[in-house]
Amino acid sequence: EDINELPVSYNIAWYEQKAVLVLLALLHLGVKKIYIGPTLPAFISENVLNVLVDKFDMRPNSTVNDDLEKIMSGE
Repeated sequence: EDINELPVSYNIAWYEQKAVLVLLALLHLGVKKIYIGPTLPAFISENVLNVLVDKFDMRPNSTVNDDLEKIMSGE
């Protein structure tokens, strides 16, 4: 069983302490295709971002309509 087979999308758009904790928990569980943005938190350097994209398929937010379309299509 793989947690990434669940029909759930994660879209993190704020970076308060609770949101960062949720992000770290999702990464620890191996959850992929997490949408983040519209800006990156200051603690994510370019090197860290590259690892997150390569290992966890982390994706940037775009517009509300585009994000909803991607999420609803299972991307």
